[in-house]
Amino acid sequence: MSGRALDAVLELDGVVKHFQAFGGDVVRAVDRVSLAVAPGEMVALHGPSGSGKSTLLLLAAGIMSADAGVVRFDGRDLATLSAGEMADHQRRNVGFIYQSFHLMAGVPAVENAAIKLLADRVSLREARRATIPWLERVGLSGRLNHTPDRLSGGERQRVAIARALVNEPRMILADEPTGNLDTQRGAEILALLSDIARQHAVAVLLVTHDPQAAAFADRVCTLQDGKLGGDVSARGRLGLAGRRAAG
Repeated sequence: MSGRALDAVLELDGVVKHFQAFGGDVVRAVDRVSLAVAPGEMVALHGPSGSGKSTLLLLAAGIMSADAGVVRFDGRDLATLSAGEMADHQRRNVGFIYQSFHLMAGVPAVENAAIKLLADRVSLREARRATIPWLERVGLSGRLNHTPDRLSGGERQRVAIARALVNEPRMILADEPTGNLDTQRGAEILALLSDIARQHAVAVLLVTHDPQAAAFADRVCTLQDGKLGGDVSARGRLGLAGRRAAG
């Protein structure tokens, strides 16, 4: 990366992560990756299984530390954070969306989506008040008190998106969020993430096998054997430039 991406929420600068494989061989799961994600931008990371996508997402989250290079959030090197500061950062600044939803069985959608607020000791009444607009935003105004067993797969993923957004994080990290959905529901989730990124100036880094991602992401980058390839979509560069010019 030449120079600092001053307006980026997330920056990975020459990031390397090694693992020791069976037999003692060293594998570079992430190999000198440089990438920046701006506010309001959705970047999709595409590549085969074992290419390093999930490792890269864990590095971006600060869950895993890099062996070389720097991961920055709003210009701050994540390696300089204490354990407590990192926990606060992950809770307040980062929203996580997973393939498997991770909703609590038997708990209404509104309380599932409010879990981060409740963990911060916000009262149930206040947490519900803050959460309901997000569930309405993702199209679940009529499902607030439905438990996960009464929701479709697409609806459960929408609850997970609301949960990720309820405390208004600066960044969303999504790991195969359409992996358990059919084509139509997957397209709806990708469109929703793209809209939310734009409208709320959230940086979204999306790991996906879904070929539809190119239609919704601002940029689609390829990862192969830990190395990052170039953008495979020019739509985002034009769209992002237009949004910045308009702003």
